[in-house]
Amino acid sequence: MKKRIALLLTLALTAAVSGMAPAAETESEMAEDVKSEGVMTYEEYMAAEIDDEVVVETYVQAKQSWWEDEGQGLATLYTQDHDGAYFLYNIACSEEDYEKLETGTKIKVTGYKSEWSGEVEIVDATFEIEEGEYVAEALDVTDLLGTDELIDHQNEFVSFKGMTVEASGDDGAAFLYSWDGSGERGQDLYFNVSLNGETYTFTVESYLCDEDSDVYKAVEALNVGDVIDMEGFLYWYEGVNPHITSVAAAE
Repeated sequence: MKKRIALLLTLALTAAVSGMAPAAETESEMAEDVKSEGVMTYEEYMAAEIDDEVVVETYVQAKQSWWEDEGQGLATLYTQDHDGAYFLYNIACSEEDYEKLETGTKIKVTGYKSEWSGEVEIVDATFEIEEGEYVAEALDVTDLLGTDELIDHQNEFVSFKGMTVEASGDDGAAFLYSWDGSGERGQDLYFNVSLNGETYTFTVESYLCDEDSDVYKAVEALNVGDVIDMEGFLYWYEGVNPHITSVAAAE
């Protein structure tokens, strides 16, 4: 027993000297998940009805766009906390504040829960920047494709592994500019990929990743039959329609 106590003391001392402090680090991580007064948990947000007012604390993962409408700045953001993700569509945001929003920035959002063609989002919202930072790692949802569980991760930063590029047009093209091929370079890219005999349509959203981005160019270089790994945000439009942010040859 004395040897065991001595060993525990030695380990505790070693951790303290090396700066590891595992217990304190865990408490810090847990503190990030504690919501301020009046702020919903992700579970409460999901339980809210469409058109209900919602208040959430979340972290910016990517900025899709900023524009101005009749003097009001509007931003569209992909955001996420430790429990789930929130797509913020056309929320009130000055250009100055938009520039302050970096990946990981914590914000408090007050708006209304909405749905458009299956995509659940927050609209007519305002926000304020808070202290805190969190950058989500991509969750591999490859095995969830074609299952009812996939939608539980809507809007999260996710990855897909080992998917095969399929023809996207009648001419056998590996991708299309715009959903029907009627667009031109600089507009959204649409491409089909398959897994286990099922085909899915993925998108490079041009406001998020424009024609000069690596992922846009990578999709333009795809060939039917290529096997690829991808990362992106699990957007929804009449079914799963991920907004892809990176493409690489399958490992």
